[in-house]
Parts: sequence; structure tokens; C-alpha cells
Amino acid sequence: MSRVTLKDRVSAEIPTASMADIAFLLITFFMYTTTFSVDRTEVILPESLIRQMVEKDAAIIAITARGQINVSDGVRESEPAASPEALEQTVREIIQKSPNRQFIIKCDKAAPYRAFNQVYEVLLKTKAHDISLLTERKAGTEGP
Repeated sequence: MSRVTLKDRVSAEIPTASMADIAFLLITFFMYTTTFSVDRTEVILPESLIRQMVEKDAAIIAITARGQINVSDGVRESEPAASPEALEQTVREIIQKSPNRQFIIKCDKAAPYRAFNQVYEVLLKTKAHDISLLTERKAGTEGP
């Protein structure tokens, strides 16, 4: 019969060498999977029953409740459009770079109709092919 001595006991250590590897893997994973919004314009969206998927890099034209118009090409952050002519020029540049780019109108439900109409008319004038309106899902409805 053998006796267990203090020398024979296993120490109660937690190996932490691999913890740093795991932390860096998690950081890398979250960096690659996180999407950043190119348009951070605060709007209260109208509600809708119908839902449609939009492209990831779609151009966004946001209209605030005060009628301020912000434009993003889907890659860079949105910038204010100073005038209808500036908006038209920006939209033409986006279409020139990518003719089939989808345009999403992100309009506050309290925005003046003339601001929405102005944006829509510019998109029609510049021959934008795919125009969608961003909405919230109506409460209590099911769908995709």
C-alpha cells in the first residue's frame, strides 16, 4: 500500500495560455460578421403589411421629418443633399458606377410629401431601375 504525499498531488491550475487565442478568435469573428449601417439618419418609418428583401449594398436616400435629405451610395456614410440638383448629381454618379444599383427611400412618416416627391422624381428622371420604400412591419402581422 502506497501513501500519497504532498509532492504527488496535482496542482489546481487553470491553463490560461489558450485563453488569449480564444479571445482573439472571438474578436476576429465579430469583426467579420458585424455589419455597419452607412445611414444613421433617425426616422420613424411607416408601417406596411408587405415585406421584401433588399440588397446589402443598396443606395439609401433618407428623408427626415423636417424634410432634410441624406444620400449614401451604399458603401460610404450618408451626406446631406444641399439641393435637388445636388441630389440628382449624386444619384447620377451612383448609377454611372453601378447601373443596376437598388435605391431605398427611407422616409420618416411625418416628412413633408414634397420632399418625398422630390426624391422620387429625381430617381425617375435619372432612370433608377430598382426603387424600394423602407417600412416597419405592421404590429401583429406574420410574414417572411
